[in-house]
Amino acid sequence: MIDLHSHILPGIDDGAKTLAMALEMARMAVDDGIHTMACTPHIYPGMYMNDGPGIERHRNNLQRVLDMQGIPLKLVVGADVHLVPGLLDGLRDGRIPTLHRTRYFLLEPSHTTPPPRFEDSVFDLIAAGYTPVITHPERLTWVENHYPVFLRLIEQGAWMQVTAGALTGMFGPRARYWGERFLNEGHTHILATDAHSSGRRVPVLSAAVAIAEQALGKEEALNLVVNRPRLILEDVPPDAIPLPETASTRRNGLKNWWNRLLHRKN
Repeated sequence: MIDLHSHILPGIDDGAKTLAMALEMARMAVDDGIHTMACTPHIYPGMYMNDGPGIERHRNNLQRVLDMQGIPLKLVVGADVHLVPGLLDGLRDGRIPTLHRTRYFLLEPSHTTPPPRFEDSVFDLIAAGYTPVITHPERLTWVENHYPVFLRLIEQGAWMQVTAGALTGMFGPRARYWGERFLNEGHTHILATDAHSSGRRVPVLSAAVAIAEQALGKEEALNLVVNRPRLILEDVPPDAIPLPETASTRRNGLKNWWNRLLHRKN
């Protein structure tokens, strides 16, 4: 499996505090079946002053230690990026890294307040050739009254990343409800751990994959953690990647199947 959202780099944001914790997280990920992990620390001016070159340097240092320790985990660069002025310029000049230098990048909205001009800002990023992957919409406190906003963003070309722990109940019943809704209605493009430690917010995908498989079938469960993440890292254009089947599409498909069956019987 491939995990495209983690805070495993030690000491540069609110994720792993020490190298020892980062190594423990890496071992947990490998034990869970994860072979590739994106290092995506926060970039938030005034709080987490990370940038592309610095993240690359920290990633190289940790990869070197993983290799020395014999931990078979490949690290790639990314960032958990907040919607701030200058974002587009930062993406263009490399100060803000995309996922493995592709057109895809993680975009984290405010947890507590809808960003002003949110839809317009996302559209501008898409029009510039990028594909924002909006992180953990199910955990935002304002999702209840703005769920249609996320559906419109998907129509524009944005992708959605649901947190594995939300589906397993780690973040409580509210996040679980919205995580299941995004998943079951076909509005989840990838699952990721958003791991921050080796304690509570751990780099484990398998339990959420089992939930996805039960809800959507094995093929789509693998798309969420294997196929789409791999195609992202290969920078395949989004219109060339099979997208989730929405609930309405599934209903129409079932209706068409039923009509064909009745037609054959008649």
